Amino acid sequence: MSSQSGRAKLLSWPKIHRELNRVRTQLQSPWSTLGNALISAKQNAEYRRELGKRIEAARETYTASPISQIADSFMLVRIIGNDLEPRHRKGQSFDNVLFILDNEPVFDACEKFWIVNRIVDTDEEARIIGLLESRRQNFHTIPFELDAYRKISWDVDQLVAGDLRFSEKGRASGQSARYETHIRRSKNLYVMNNNGARNAALAIARGRAKWLMPWDGNCYLTGSAFQRIRSAIERNPHLPYAVVPMARIVDNALLLDQRFQPPAEEEPQIIFRADTTQLFDENYGYGRRPKIEMLWRLAVPGPWDRYRDDAWDFPRPVRAADAGLLQKAGWVARLDSGRSHLEIGKAGFVARLVSRDQAIVDMVDQCDAKAVAARLDTSRLAFYDEDALAHAVKDGPILRYLETAAGQAFTRGPFSVLDKTGLAPSGDPQDYFHPAPYWWPDPDRPDGLPYIRRDGERVPGTALYAAGSETYDRTRLQRVFDDTTVLALAATVLGGRYAVHAARLIRAWFVDPKTRMNPHLRYAQVRSGHDNNEGAGHGIIELKDFYFFLDAVRLIERTGVLGDEDREAFRTWLGSYCEWLDTAPAAATAFCSNNNQGTYYDLQRASIATFLGDSATLAKISLYARERLATQIAADGSLPRELSRTRPRHYAMFTLQGWTSLARVLSSVGDNLWQHKTAEGLGLVQALHWLVAHENKPHTMSAETVDPDRLGPLLLDLTHHDPAGMPPADLGRATKPIFHPDEAIAPFWLWRRR
Repeated sequence: MSSQSGRAKLLSWPKIHRELNRVRTQLQSPWSTLGNALISAKQNAEYRRELGKRIEAARETYTASPISQIADSFMLVRIIGNDLEPRHRKGQSFDNVLFILDNEPVFDACEKFWIVNRIVDTDEEARIIGLLESRRQNFHTIPFELDAYRKISWDVDQLVAGDLRFSEKGRASGQSARYETHIRRSKNLYVMNNNGARNAALAIARGRAKWLMPWDGNCYLTGSAFQRIRSAIERNPHLPYAVVPMARIVDNALLLDQRFQPPAEEEPQIIFRADTTQLFDENYGYGRRPKIEMLWRLAVPGPWDRYRDDAWDFPRPVRAADAGLLQKAGWVARLDSGRSHLEIGKAGFVARLVSRDQAIVDMVDQCDAKAVAARLDTSRLAFYDEDALAHAVKDGPILRYLETAAGQAFTRGPFSVLDKTGLAPSGDPQDYFHPAPYWWPDPDRPDGLPYIRRDGERVPGTALYAAGSETYDRTRLQRVFDDTTVLALAATVLGGRYAVHAARLIRAWFVDPKTRMNPHLRYAQVRSGHDNNEGAGHGIIELKDFYFFLDAVRLIERTGVLGDEDREAFRTWLGSYCEWLDTAPAAATAFCSNNNQGTYYDLQRASIATFLGDSATLAKISLYARERLATQIAADGSLPRELSRTRPRHYAMFTLQGWTSLARVLSSVGDNLWQHKTAEGLGLVQALHWLVAHENKPHTMSAETVDPDRLGPLLLDLTHHDPAGMPPADLGRATKPIFHPDEAIAPFWLWRRR
């Protein structure tokens, strides 16, 4: 901070300070200033009748108060914030500060000060600070601190499940920009810090001037404009507030003409007399009325009185005790935003709102990506635990099991999509192909088309390793995932030749142009006669095991048996596949699903993001997981969409395995999904409790046959993440190293991340 020193404070009355502290404490609560949503017509009439009397009383009170003995002086504190694209042009804040410093005149008895407010771009912050220092400006910096930002979560836990993205309502509406900005409200409050900086400006100016001007950084005053403000205040010093309407400027050079005076009809800036005690409510963020909340409190009339409120907006505040004791004074220019088409006319106003919402989302998401990137190390394992593997030599029985499994894997493969005896509807042998397992020919139609669903009854050849599965790609793909992983773990723990064969498996399926799978799942779980004989989205679950397979690739790469070209080609394949995941209609169907399909979409996308270093996607998946969790778990902790299936016991465990694996991948970048709770107080721990409590209750889940050891991994998760919860009766069954792949438990899962 650069500031003048030794300057005596003008105002330091204990009573004012006590009132300021009271108001500040009151405003710390998110519900602090909330009163009646609207002022009734009757109340308005009464207010107008009383206002004249209150103004006269204010005149008399002012004459007798100590503040009247102090000569008029001003402190203009301008707040420089982030350039928010596409609302602003990049670098516009710097350019506007430079324009002010070059052209704004010196005003008599007016001190100028600056606040550099949480600028995320460190280079841009340094450039602005360098400019202020070079011009010997007094300023204060409020830094953007990544560690502080990282602790702020999304506001999804304040919304009931029915309002969230993956609910029926959310999917039908496609969600609005208002929803997107609302769920980022707390993050917005920190990054943009509008009212926090305004209150900091008031604190800096109070005691140094009689009239306090906590204004936006792009405000510019001509000499005549400031004189009009001063004249109005000199005429009515008993009014403790002045509102200064803004004029939007699309060409700053116009202000150099001293005769230029545009119409000033925009949301005003506010001037406070030093003995006032109102503070801006810091719970109102950029884009959702941070200054208007004060205008409402002070009863400043304007078009904002007719703005539409969203369901999740705060009720409008009650009027302050000194509401209405204000005057309109002069005008101020709002310098060019670099987006002139957003500043002119009604169309510009609408476009401005849209671009502002987009700018909020983009800035918050940029900060989220930055926070994730600071903890993301693509070379580190995301699912398996580095320390567990380092100490695996102590696990004698498991090591013997690993050696046997690796020996078997060594004799199989390599595998390719070219090996199947069938062919995808596209006719391209390198297209992955697998029919939907529960869709059968319609017996009432000669050609059987379109196929009909028989949930729980598998079409021959669609079960892993079953007779007929050689027709399709599913079994071979699973062999690639499982065998590569077992070999990679063996190479890491046991050493030896295992890595070489694992590298062959990776090359054949994902790297070699002659044998690799095309990077999409257009023909996964095809339902003949539907969707042009392409998969409808459910098929992406067949690549669900990327979460442990990519750790295997990391381990193999550490051995050096995959060269630079192989590594680059594999990453190129993943990038192309992610492009398909992000753009294909079938993938969008899976993404929007509110059952296990959506969970495994997130797991797959997050796993690839950790491998490719895509911090922006990881941050998004962290948000989506929280929204998705609320729509999958019922009030009692159950998973109703899985319980409605013909195999409820299987699907409940299957889905929770997906959730716990996703929690592990996210924990690799410091994200604790385990402890997240919805607005209804539900989360993974509560769902695990429900599953354990209902494991052997046929009236809740039908008595289908499942592996009795299958619950073991979930039991260990429950005891680890809820030590005070219900202890499992039998953890002995939780030591089996390998389960059937349909159960979604990674090979040698005991070495997973906690």
